[in-house]
Amino acid sequence: MGRLLAQRLGYAFVDTDELIVARAGRPVAEIFREEGQAAFRRWEAWVAQELAGSEATVIATGGRLMLDEDNAAALSRNARVVCLTAAPEEILARLAGDERRPLLDVADPAGRVRELLQARAAAYGRFHQVSTSGRTPAEVVEKVMQMASSEQ
Repeated sequence: MGRLLAQRLGYAFVDTDELIVARAGRPVAEIFREEGQAAFRRWEAWVAQELAGSEATVIATGGRLMLDEDNAAALSRNARVVCLTAAPEEILARLAGDERRPLLDVADPAGRVRELLQARAAAYGRFHQVSTSGRTPAEVVEKVMQMASSEQ
């Protein structure tokens, strides 16, 4: 959806996880496995600081990046932040077979998704939210653009 939004706006697009993979030279799951979650969170912080001054750019972050106060402050300074939400079942369906999600590499991924959403609800609530459940990417992009234009 971020790529589609960037295209509609004529902006650049950056996915923070993809940028981390490019900089680290290895997949997110490998960073987690070899160096641990704390090392990956440091990568997220470096990327957030680097992207903080970006203009005319849509930035897609991982689900945890904006929970860090410093990351959120850096990326919110000159930008609108929108939190895309979805029902836990839809999240699981979208991520089926995606090996880049080390936090979901557990015996009960559905339970883990519900647990993560509950733990993150207050922090996610700081941002404008758009539900993606039952919507096409184009419908979500339209909703985000409507939200942005109503704020101006």
